Amino acid sequence: MILCRLFHSPGFTPHQLLVRLHRQPSLALPKKRHQHLNTMATTLEEKLRILHNYSACDVSDALLKLQTPAQGTPARAGYLADLTNPLPPPNTTAPKKIIAPASTIKFTSKHEPPTTQDDPAHTFPPNTHWVDNVESDTIVVVDQPADQHCAVVGGIMAQRMKRLGVRGAVVNGRVRDLAEFADCELPVWARGTSTVGSGAEAKAVARNVPVDVGGVVVSPGDIIVCDPVEGVVAIPRDLLDAVLETMPKLVAMDDRVKEAVSRGMSVFEAFKQFRTKI
Repeated sequence: MILCRLFHSPGFTPHQLLVRLHRQPSLALPKKRHQHLNTMATTLEEKLRILHNYSACDVSDALLKLQTPAQGTPARAGYLADLTNPLPPPNTTAPKKIIAPASTIKFTSKHEPPTTQDDPAHTFPPNTHWVDNVESDTIVVVDQPADQHCAVVGGIMAQRMKRLGVRGAVVNGRVRDLAEFADCELPVWARGTSTVGSGAEAKAVARNVPVDVGGVVVSPGDIIVCDPVEGVVAIPRDLLDAVLETMPKLVAMDDRVKEAVSRGMSVFEAFKQFRTKI
C-alpha cells in the first residue's frame, strides 16, 4: 500500500505524510475499545482514529512488550518523562487527547559555534524565524538544553504555530506567556516555565532531526500521543502497526484481571490466570 510505504520512508517529512489527511479538531473514536488493526485500517488517518481510543499507558504497555532496550539501559516504553500541561484547565470541556506525527526543533546555547549542517531539510532558510518553518498537522517537539533557564517557546510562537496548523507543542524545556497559549488554544506540554525569553541564552539550530527527550529518541514522523490524563508518549513510526495489534490483547487481558479482582480473586492468581504471553 502506497501510504504505508510513505509512512515508513525516512525521506518524507511529517507534513508530506499527512498531506491527504483532513484537518479535524477532534477524531471520532471507535465504539469498541478492543478494536484491532485487522479492521483493515490502511491509512494513517484510520490508524490514528483507532489510537485515540487507547490511553498513553496502553501505548507504553505495548512498547514495553515490543522494544528491547540496550543492555544496562532501563526501558522507557516511549514515555516522555516530566512533561506537564502548564495551562489552567478549561472552564467548560475536558482537555482532549492530541495525536499526530512529530516534527522537531532543536535548540542549543547561543554561544555555540554555527552548525555545519547544510541540508536544507534540516536547517532554516535565511531571513526566517524557526517558527515560520514548522509543519502543519504535526506536534512540534522542541528540544532545549537541560541547563538553560530561559523559555524557548512563548506566546508569539504559540500564535504562529496555531496559525500554521500545528496540532500542539511538546517542549523538552521551558515555555512562557501561558495566558497567550490559552488564548490561542494551542495545546502544550513542557518540562517547565520561565519569564525569560529565548534570546538570553538559546538559539534554534536544526529542524526535523532526531531529538532525545529524557532518554527517548523522537524522530520526525514518530507518532506523539498527548494524553491529558496520563502523559505524553512517542511511538516509533515503524512500530505503529505492531502497537495497534498488541494493545487490544493487553487491554483485554487486563480487563479480565480487573473483573476477577473485583469478584475477590487475588492479584497474584488473576495475573497467573489471565495474563498470558503474547
